[in-house]
Amino acid sequence: MNKQKATLLLADGTIFRGTLIGKPGTNGGEICFNTGMTGYQEIYTDPSYTGQIIVTTTSHIGNYGVIDTEIESDSPTIAGIVVNTFSDVFSRLDADGSLQDYLVKHNITGIADIDTRMLVRHIRSKGAMNAIISSEFEDDLAGLKAELNLVPDMNGLELSSKVCTKEPYYFGDENAPIKVACLDFGIKKNILRNLADRGVYCKVFPAKTSLAELQAWSPNGYFLSNGPGDPAVMEYAVKTTKEILETGKPVFGICLGHQLLAEACGVSTYKMHHGHRGINHPIKNLLTGKSEITSQNHGFVVNREDVESNSDLEITHVHLNDGTVAGIKLKSKPAFSVQYHPESAPGPHDSRYLFDEFVSLMQ
Repeated sequence: MNKQKATLLLADGTIFRGTLIGKPGTNGGEICFNTGMTGYQEIYTDPSYTGQIIVTTTSHIGNYGVIDTEIESDSPTIAGIVVNTFSDVFSRLDADGSLQDYLVKHNITGIADIDTRMLVRHIRSKGAMNAIISSEFEDDLAGLKAELNLVPDMNGLELSSKVCTKEPYYFGDENAPIKVACLDFGIKKNILRNLADRGVYCKVFPAKTSLAELQAWSPNGYFLSNGPGDPAVMEYAVKTTKEILETGKPVFGICLGHQLLAEACGVSTYKMHHGHRGINHPIKNLLTGKSEITSQNHGFVVNREDVESNSDLEITHVHLNDGTVAGIKLKSKPAFSVQYHPESAPGPHDSRYLFDEFVSLMQ
């Protein structure tokens, strides 16, 4: 069978030619890479990747199909995928179907049979940038460039309100002893599973929910979720986070939630050169002296100098590769956050103690 050709064009003019996977078409977004050796389904369904084209550094993608129990959201919102070797034949006996059929079902265009090692080295050198995948502009490079120019820049882009739930919903046992109001900026299902496993009944609210509506449920604590986009332009979320802190109830933030907590405390955030995305990132817990291997997915980070100059904040975790802030806590209130993903999915479970610490603050 002849494979349909596809093109990947980067904003700096670099071109890769390969073969189409997923649905024929044209789509663009910010290109980034994930170094995880497993878990492609969880990665593709993580709302934090909204508007991004994901390059997976592991060579074989699609070989174990997809299964409904491993999705992190109801449908993927990624802009596309880039892989080396793609398989539409899967080996896992309990899989619900092939990755190819899943991509087509959710209107995702991807490209395979390119040198992903070369591409990742290019991104590491030049930085994250916009890109476009197309099966329609093979002989029209000018047209493809024009399409690429229409793709919005991730810097200054607000996406959480577009991917969050539209109506509140519940997760867990309604008779559980602890109630947590979760602000959904792009929440992963495994976060809710980890909370429910610890005796927490969650009510998940849309990103722009007011404090009054959150308080009406009388929660024991508040959770600020992960999500896509630039935290610096999410004034509505920063305002609500400030109001939540004033209640004095426990607060836990993950990834974007961590950045919003920092912004609420007067700490700025900025876009990284190419971000942290993978399941083997080393973090040191400065409170215990122990290190942990973590799952990460972020292109923005909090300003370390701002944290260090804030007398009410303490750095609790640092990234051992580059020294960036990976965790903070307030000294005056029971609020803390981490830049990485303790719920994993995929990734190691070294950091799940953080959910225990959050629960203990509410008991």
